[in-house]
Amino acid sequence: MSVHVIYGSDGGTTRGIAQRLASRLQGRAIDITKASVADLESPALLILGCPTYGFGDLQSDWEDRLSLLKEAQLSGKRVALFGTGDQMTYPDTFVDAMGILYDIVVDRGAQVVGFTDTKGYDHTGSAAQRDGRFVGLALDEDQQPTLTDQRLTAWIDQIR
Repeated sequence: MSVHVIYGSDGGTTRGIAQRLASRLQGRAIDITKASVADLESPALLILGCPTYGFGDLQSDWEDRLSLLKEAQLSGKRVALFGTGDQMTYPDTFVDAMGILYDIVVDRGAQVVGFTDTKGYDHTGSAAQRDGRFVGLALDEDQQPTLTDQRLTAWIDQIR
């Protein structure tokens, strides 16, 4: 199965997670600044990763290249999402960027896979929650780095 992990990252945390996912799934990690529409449309499984900045904002490279995602033909495509954030510092907007990307891919006709439970997180709100679950994998490398490997493994098993 072909897998592309498209990510944006300033500090390197989201890039590191994207590379780990690509390695475990024998896929390719592609920085959104280098991605093409074909990179979004061609794999059997597309994984999108983005940190949340400020008070619920997309990472700047994603913001600059969002038109790429809005152009992509994703009808019926399996898409999984992951987001990185800090639930203690930004409890009201934890992994909001993941919710922004979710709304776009659903609008483009994607079949989103990989919803996860919100239990085990200490936040008060998130635009990435639908029906009491996160729309993808929420990771907090600031407050809960010791849980990342366990969460990645469970999520990978789910999205395969």
